[in-house]
Amino acid sequence: MTQDIPKIYDPKQVEDRLYKYWEEHNYFHAEPNEEKEPYTIVIPPPNVTAVLHMGHAYNNAIQDILIRWRRMQGYEALWMPGTDHAGIATQNVVERELLKEGKTRHDVGREEFVKTAWQWSEDRRGEIVNQLKKLGCSCDWERERFTFDEGLSEAVTHVFVSLYEKGLIYKDSYIVNWCPRCATVISDEEVEHEQQEGHLWHIQYPIKDSDDYIVVATTRPETMLGDTGIAVNPDDDRNKDMVGKTVILPILEREMPIIADEYVDPEFGTGMVKVTPAHDPNDFEMGNRHDLAQINVLNDDATMNENAGPYEGMDRFECREKLVEDLEEQGFLVETEKYENRVGHCYRCHTIVEPSISDQWFVKMEPLAKPAYDAVNDGKIDFYPEKWVKTYNHWLENIRDWCISRQLWWGHRIPAYYCKDCGYMVVARSIPSECEQCGHTEWRQDEDVLDTWFSSWLWPFSTMDWPEETPELQYFYPTNTLVTAQDIIFFWVARMIMAGLEFMDDIPFDSVYFNGIIRDAQGRKMSKSLGNGIDPLEMVEEFSADAVRYSLIVLSTEGQDINLAEENFEIGRNFSNKLWNSFRFVEMQREDEDISHELPDRESWELADRWIVSRLQRVTERYKEALENFKIHEAQDTVHKFFWGEFCDWYLELIKPRLYGEDETARATAMNIAVNVLRETLQLLHPIIPFITEEIWQHLKLDDDPDIITSEFPVAEASLMDDDGESEMNLLQDVIVAIRTMRSEMNVPPSKYAEVFINGAKDGKADLLNSYNSYIANLANLETITIEESVDQPDSSATAVVREMEIFMPLADLIDLGKERERLEKEIEDTKGRLRKAESKLANENFVEKAPADVVAKEREKKSTYQEELKKLQNNYEKLIQLDS
Repeated sequence: MTQDIPKIYDPKQVEDRLYKYWEEHNYFHAEPNEEKEPYTIVIPPPNVTAVLHMGHAYNNAIQDILIRWRRMQGYEALWMPGTDHAGIATQNVVERELLKEGKTRHDVGREEFVKTAWQWSEDRRGEIVNQLKKLGCSCDWERERFTFDEGLSEAVTHVFVSLYEKGLIYKDSYIVNWCPRCATVISDEEVEHEQQEGHLWHIQYPIKDSDDYIVVATTRPETMLGDTGIAVNPDDDRNKDMVGKTVILPILEREMPIIADEYVDPEFGTGMVKVTPAHDPNDFEMGNRHDLAQINVLNDDATMNENAGPYEGMDRFECREKLVEDLEEQGFLVETEKYENRVGHCYRCHTIVEPSISDQWFVKMEPLAKPAYDAVNDGKIDFYPEKWVKTYNHWLENIRDWCISRQLWWGHRIPAYYCKDCGYMVVARSIPSECEQCGHTEWRQDEDVLDTWFSSWLWPFSTMDWPEETPELQYFYPTNTLVTAQDIIFFWVARMIMAGLEFMDDIPFDSVYFNGIIRDAQGRKMSKSLGNGIDPLEMVEEFSADAVRYSLIVLSTEGQDINLAEENFEIGRNFSNKLWNSFRFVEMQREDEDISHELPDRESWELADRWIVSRLQRVTERYKEALENFKIHEAQDTVHKFFWGEFCDWYLELIKPRLYGEDETARATAMNIAVNVLRETLQLLHPIIPFITEEIWQHLKLDDDPDIITSEFPVAEASLMDDDGESEMNLLQDVIVAIRTMRSEMNVPPSKYAEVFINGAKDGKADLLNSYNSYIANLANLETITIEESVDQPDSSATAVVREMEIFMPLADLIDLGKERERLEKEIEDTKGRLRKAESKLANENFVEKAPADVVAKEREKKSTYQEELKKLQNNYEKLIQLDS
């Protein structure tokens, strides 16, 4: 009943109720169905380490838009949900929790620590699922997975053993990135390099049996304690005669050879570099080429070990300070200069990492990379935006073997077993029964766990119970679309493509959409340290889930970052209110009458009906094309402009005389078309704002109609596209807008009805304008309108030109020209004053340099606004002076 519809839309009374309703009706669940084509998205599994942030809200809103759209198109649409156990991140968080109790993981032991981490992760998974539901995400919750659950763990073990048996996994002593805080190796991609102010120390190394010396420079003097050589370029005429000589390492007095290697840049400094194979990746390679000793001078916690001589036990930076002091005191320090260089930090704890030699497990990546490279570059997988292909290619073209072992307790244990008696190693899916070397039956499993990404790269098929050949795997794989951020192209996207091709012999998805990053209003990345994050659930509570989703899409363009402030969510709330109010207007006119989906006989249609129905077809077509090409913002913008700017602002206004009139046929036609256009608009909007569209649909649908979530998505009908109707309506709109603009510029009160003359209406324009002069009169507040091929301009008339026609509006009976001139003069002076104040502020260098960036930006925006206002006021004043002269 109309009287039961609230005047103001209250999302708190709607969203939880409707989500529960959808779940009860099992609308999110998908099953293999040979009668339908599948459409599948696997969620980028959020880490269980924290609640979701605004970036997750944006990413999942896009996924939900795509899955709801495809579901309505008739696909068997599966959105596979799940979470990631996030090895190093989760371990760090759980260790911090233990520290609050005064304990370390070693105090509780491995087994108890893993139990604690399991309980902690299960609690967080529940919170994450609740957040996704609050956002309206229509995931198939019956299929929720976790990268550490039993099935996925089996897949991880299967892959490790398979790759090992193919010779693609190996264990070796190699230089890796070591995080002293996390006490584990991290991959190259997990190292974040930052520009940092430091020093370059120039140190002299004595040449053996000579009074001469050489000079080398370093940014990490503490590592010189592990030097085992000096290198020069073989083509460097300055230094090539030095090759073969021996130098003495200062402080420790170790003898080292001078070698020739093409890696050395002869243009840098003296053309001589120290070689520290155990603490620099390039030196490691050089050392291997020249059989140099590898001397590690650091413990795992970044204190100096016994190889550091008198500095043993010191922290690395304490050692640096003392060593530089000793070098200077003993005459070895030549120069210290300020130097800025890129320093690697752990992506999780932000500790400076140390290159270090360690026994680790690796995956040979080159054999896996080539098929993955071809899959994207041959067009089997499309990237949106396409620019990210270049980044993808660069990584694959320069790929290095992947270090997959981590010195953690939380994660998949490496399935390598060592005989406790003879040390023989076996890689197997389960603990061996007997050692084939010595017959012993007791085994020790490798202590290390696998990199988190080693389970994540299997996500598109492991979630469907691979390696079992399940019906789900056969039907839903390969999946269709991956929506993710560009910063994990290397970590995840490329590796998933490799895994899919290696283990499924097929691509994991055919399209990847890279969404932008959410930044604050000043363009800074949101972070805990800056305290500039925005909690999506708080915004849902304040504005609604629909408002959050809608606003994020409004602010986005294809793949670009979003600068976001809390007030931006008013965009979505305002649109929801507009949608609700337009629905209430239509519903009040409907008076509980069932409106058929069949459009009325076209003989009863007016121009406005032909136009709005035709425009709906164009919008439906553009919307579909936009989503097919992952132009999510364009799809939203298209339907927004149609609904607000055409349906509400024009069509509903144009049909009011028919709705309130006595011609029942005319009223029924207008009512039918209004309801059906609104219904289809709701369907277009549903993937973006699911809650309010379902709520309104429940009022407008017929008894045998499905709920909007499973209704058939609109398809543009060419037979309803009307080029002539749109062209004719556009002419009427141009005329109406021109008259409204004149009224606004001349400050004509809305309550006063004007008289208008249109001159030069040729080529059938007069017939059209006369036929629909009621449209013009009603929407432009006119008392009379005269339309002729030739009309003289009345005295004191405002004028406009539209399509070579002149429009005259006499002002004598509408406004007091003298008073209007005085009003404009005052407004011009006031605006000039505000502009001068803004210009004065911006001319103050102290203000521009010291005020917060957003304050300066707002002042610049004020200046621009005042300039535009002044220009309009002066233009209107000039027009008024001409009329009054």
